[in-house]
Amino acid sequence: MSGKILVVDDSEDIREVIEVVLNSEGYEVHTAESGEHALRLLDINHDIDLIILDIMMPGKSGFEICQDIRKATTAPILFLSAKSHIEDKERGLSVGGDDYLLKPFSPIELIARVKALLRRYSVYQGKDQNPKSEIIRIRELLIHPTSGEVWIANRPVSLRHMEYKLLVYLATNRGRILSAQELYESIWQEPFLPVSNNTVVAHIKNLRQQIEHNPKEPRFIITVWGRGYQIV
Repeated sequence: MSGKILVVDDSEDIREVIEVVLNSEGYEVHTAESGEHALRLLDINHDIDLIILDIMMPGKSGFEICQDIRKATTAPILFLSAKSHIEDKERGLSVGGDDYLLKPFSPIELIARVKALLRRYSVYQGKDQNPKSEIIRIRELLIHPTSGEVWIANRPVSLRHMEYKLLVYLATNRGRILSAQELYESIWQEPFLPVSNNTVVAHIKNLRQQIEHNPKEPRFIITVWGRGYQIV
């Protein structure tokens, strides 16, 4: 699997280690020592496939830079952090991140996370879509499986790839109540752990912010307390 990866970390040693590991797997790696530098690189390189972003950096934090990056690209973002608090993971997902890797990390774990995110992003971009897929219509919500486009009330919606996969799964199972465990294991394709529920909750929240007129009173994605979620 090939791809362009941007590594953002204020530690030169960490940037070099990650670059060596990713180069050994055939990835093209670009590096930045700050969030501001990363944003300048993204202005030049519009085809970055993945961003590895440190949280604790001088100037703007990784959380703040993530929000800026989301204005420029939907490419997956893998946060790096020495902090293991659940609140930090939740915040990372809520501001636009896709995964969270603790320092210190092993090269094997890094490569596994990178490959998983790039594989999901490839599907989201339409490279593995079924060309015969039909448009999914739920009232004023339109989902185009072949192009990955989503429209709400004739307005295009920009979703991150995991948000898109979550929406499609909910929409293709319209009317069914889907537990957090089913959603997580079907979409993230990993075993469900207690902390996995926070990932699902954060992505549901982000998705509602994009498609609901009033996210606090959702019309599309409904919470069925104690059981899960459904699109109605």
